[in-house]
This record gives sequence, C-alpha cells and structure tokens, in this order.
Amino acid sequence: MESALIAWLRQRLPPHPLLRLGPGDDAAVLRPAGGEDIAVTVDLLTDHVDFELSEADPRRVGRKALAVNLSDLAAMASRPLAGVVALALPRRGGLELAKSLYEGMLPLAEEFELAIAGGDTNSWDGPLVISVTLLGQVPACGPLRRGGAKPGDRILVTGSFGGSILGRHFDFRPRVHEALLLNERYELHAGIDASDGLSIDLMHLCEESRCGAMVRTDLIPVSGDAGRVEPVMLKHNLRSEHAPCSLRPDEMTPLDHALGDGEDFELILAVPPDEAQRILAEQPLDVALTDIGCFTADPGLWQSDAAGTLSKLVPRGWEHQFE
Repeated sequence: MESALIAWLRQRLPPHPLLRLGPGDDAAVLRPAGGEDIAVTVDLLTDHVDFELSEADPRRVGRKALAVNLSDLAAMASRPLAGVVALALPRRGGLELAKSLYEGMLPLAEEFELAIAGGDTNSWDGPLVISVTLLGQVPACGPLRRGGAKPGDRILVTGSFGGSILGRHFDFRPRVHEALLLNERYELHAGIDASDGLSIDLMHLCEESRCGAMVRTDLIPVSGDAGRVEPVMLKHNLRSEHAPCSLRPDEMTPLDHALGDGEDFELILAVPPDEAQRILAEQPLDVALTDIGCFTADPGLWQSDAAGTLSKLVPRGWEHQFE
C-alpha cells in the first residue's frame, strides 16, 4: 500500500543538500543554492478513481486537478508560484478534452496568481490521467509541517466535513489564503489538509508528530451533504469504496461520513491553547474555524461524545492499495 512505499522511500533515498523536507508531508521543500526555500507538490488524478469523466464536466475535472495541488501548498502555508501539467489523453476526442481541462484550470490559476509554465501531453488507449506539479514560496518562518504538533495543542479545523461526493470534491475552495493569513498572524505548530478523510489525516499528522489525539465528535462540523449521501451515489466514489471501514454505506451516519469520506480539503491545524482561544475569538477567516479536540502525549486516536463517553477512534479514509 501507499504508506508502506513512502516508509520504504524514506529509508532508501539518500540525503541531498537541496532537500530540506522529503517524502511524508504534503509537499517537499527544496533550498536552491543561494535562494529561498521552494515547496514542490504533485498529484495524479485518474478517471474511474478520482472522478467519472462520463458523468463530469471536463472543466470541473481540470479545476479539481489544480485545486488538489493548491490544497497541498495550503497545508504547507506556502504561496503558489508556478505549475506544469502532464496529460495522458484518450486518443478519441483528446484535443477537445485537453482544451476543456485547461479551461477549468485557468480561472483558478489566475485567482491564485499561479503561472502555468508548461508540461507534457501523451495519448493512449486508456482512460484520462492528469498530473499537476506546483511550486510554492515557503514563508520566511519555514513551512507548516505535519511533524510539529505538541501534547496539549488544540485541534482546529476549517469548514465542514463529509458528503464531498455530492459535488464539493470538484468545487471546493483550496484554503491557500486562509493558511497564509493564519500562519502570518498566529503561532501554528503543524498542519495538514483533509484530502483522504478527517480521521485518517489526523492520524497522519499525529504519526509525524509522534503524539496522539482526543476528538470531541459532537464538536465536529458535519456538512449538510453528509446527511444526504445515498448509498447508490457512493458506488461512484471509489475513494469511499476502498476505505478501510467495516460499515456498509447504508449503515453510515453523517458523523461517519464526516470522519471518513475524504476529499473535503479543509485544514487540520495544531495550535497552542492560548493561541487557539485567540483565533476562535477573532474568527479571522471567511470560513468558520472550529476546535474539535486536543493532541495528547499518548499515541493513538480517541474520541468522546457530549456525555463524555470515551472510546477508540478507528481512522477511516482513503489509501491507495497495491501489492
């Protein structure tokens, strides 16, 4: 599986003088000789895995391909600079498809002052594959990393969670501006974007920070869409189908969807308690910030409800499976 490959790479790849931060975070960080640190991120999206091209407007697919990379830069609190796009197009209708994909990307690139600098295009007899690589400017204080949460830090999240399959996985707002503002005004210890699922991405953050987390499930901001996901729609969301979850789709509650659906692309932040209190009082963003728990010294994920009932939180979400 993907996590095993990443663990192997981290052991196998030799150190390099340019590499400040390698595999295991939302982006790598490079330091060119005599230059500023640069964040580098890449995401590859495939028809039948990340979308169903037969049912989706290609412009929305193109927008998503760029937006998921912008979300990775947001997780690092890095400012978008430039990107390149690689396409593997179906032979039939490939030209018009490529134009539509770019038509979906360009408005978002303009909004974030991102230069589309080039890329590569191939054709084949398989489904559409689109890969976007972005470069971002790391702030002077350094990147926001997964490996900085401390016991006692509060868990703050932006927005709401669950039900992204109803359309939000195409149309979400990458939290770039929000991350830049928060990182500039406040002390943040760690961050990640919720791409694979709130609970599993929280686990990733805890693993890198070598700590645990206690989540108040009654405080999690559950999207209205989480209560409207019908089982018949989940068959189109392969990220949900392959998630390590023992629940059948018709057994899942809105909270279950919020914890495990994935592709919400909201920020999960580790914030010192006093600073978290200040952020919540000021609510400096156009999107709500919510405190859903705290990080703990003991490893693992735990959950409690409004009545204080404590239980183990089993992380659920997406992970690519391969042998």
